[in-house]
Amino acid sequence: MPVRRRPDKAAARAGNQAGAVYGALDLGTNNCRLLVARPAGRGFQVVDAFSRIVCLGEGVAANGRLSEAAIQRTLSALRVCANKMRRTGVTRSRAVATEACRQADNCTEFLQRVYHETEIELEIISAEEEARLGLRSCLPLLDDARPHALLFDIGGGSTEVSWIEIDGATPQLRASNSLPIGVVGLTERYGGREVPEATYRSMMAEVTEALAPFEARHGLARRIAAGEVQMLGISGTVTTLTGVHKDLRRYDRDQVDGVHLSLDTVTEVSRRIVGMSYAERVANPCIGHERADLVIAGCAILEAICGLWPAGRLCVADRGLREGMLLTLMTGDKAIQGAIQGAVQGAVQEAVQGAVGPGLASPRTTSP
Repeated sequence: MPVRRRPDKAAARAGNQAGAVYGALDLGTNNCRLLVARPAGRGFQVVDAFSRIVCLGEGVAANGRLSEAAIQRTLSALRVCANKMRRTGVTRSRAVATEACRQADNCTEFLQRVYHETEIELEIISAEEEARLGLRSCLPLLDDARPHALLFDIGGGSTEVSWIEIDGATPQLRASNSLPIGVVGLTERYGGREVPEATYRSMMAEVTEALAPFEARHGLARRIAAGEVQMLGISGTVTTLTGVHKDLRRYDRDQVDGVHLSLDTVTEVSRRIVGMSYAERVANPCIGHERADLVIAGCAILEAICGLWPAGRLCVADRGLREGMLLTLMTGDKAIQGAIQGAVQGAVQEAVQGAVGPGLASPRTTSP
C-alpha cells in the first residue's frame, strides 16, 4: 500500500517560491473534486478545478466493499485530475479520501490501484481531520459576535457535526461527531425517487436519534436558546437548497456562498423539494439528474439538524475540504500571509462531466 510522502524541507522551500502551484483533491463517497491554485496575498488564485459525480460509495453501506463499477468510474475521474495537476505544474498537493474508503474492506487494494494507474497517493483521513479541514475553509464566514458555532457537512457516506468556540484569536474545534449517515446510504435504504411523507419523516427521525448523544454531551440547544450559537452548513444539500430558493436558472456560486437563510426558509424549501416529482427535480437547474434522487435524503438530514438545533438562521458555505487543504498547505509553507487567510482572486470554469448542480456547472469564483 502506498504511503503518502510527508512534506520535506525541499518541498516547503518550493512552497515559498513565487511559481508554486498547489493542488487539493477530495475523493468523497459521491464526488471527486480537484482544486488547483497559486498563493495570492492572504489567500489564493484559482488556476483550475474539476468535479465529477462518481458514486464511489454506492453499495458500501450494504456490502462493505467498493464495487468494481464504482472503482472504474472513480479511476476515470482521477486520471483527469492527475492530468490536470501535471498540466498546471502542481508543485505541492494533498489528496484525501473520506467515508466510503473508511468503511470499505477493500480500500487498501483500491489505494494501490489508484497509485498504480494515476500516481496519486490518496490518504484516508479521519472524521476529525475532515472536520478540521471543513472548519479551516469556513473561517472567513464566522461571526465574531457569537462565541460558538455549529458547523455541519452533509456528505454522501457520513454527516460531520462540529462544535466550534470562537472566543480568542483563532476559532477552536471543541468537539466533532461523525454520523455514519449520508445521502447515499440513506437513499439506498429509504429510496429517493418518490418518497412518501411518512418515509421522509422516518429519515428525519433516524438522523435526530443519531444526533441526540452529541447534544446530550455538549448541551448545544441550551447555548442556542441563549443566542450564543451561529450555524454554518457545508454540502451540496445546503447549496442546492439555496439555489432552488433563489430560483437560479443556473447554479451560481457567487449568489450562494455566504448567504444566510432563516430556518423557516430552510424548512419551506426542503418541503418544496420533497414535494416535487422526480422529473421536476431532474428538470430543476440547481438539482439535475445526478442529484435528483439524493437531494431528498439531504433535505431530511438538514431538517433533522435544524430541528434539533434551531439557531434561527443558517450560513451557507460553498467551500470545504479542498479549500481547507489549500489554505493549510500554503500557511504551513508561509506562502500566504495573516492568521486567518481566506481571500481568493480570479474565476475558473469548473470542468464538469455529466452533471449539473452546485459546484458542478457554474463559472467559479472560489472564496475559502
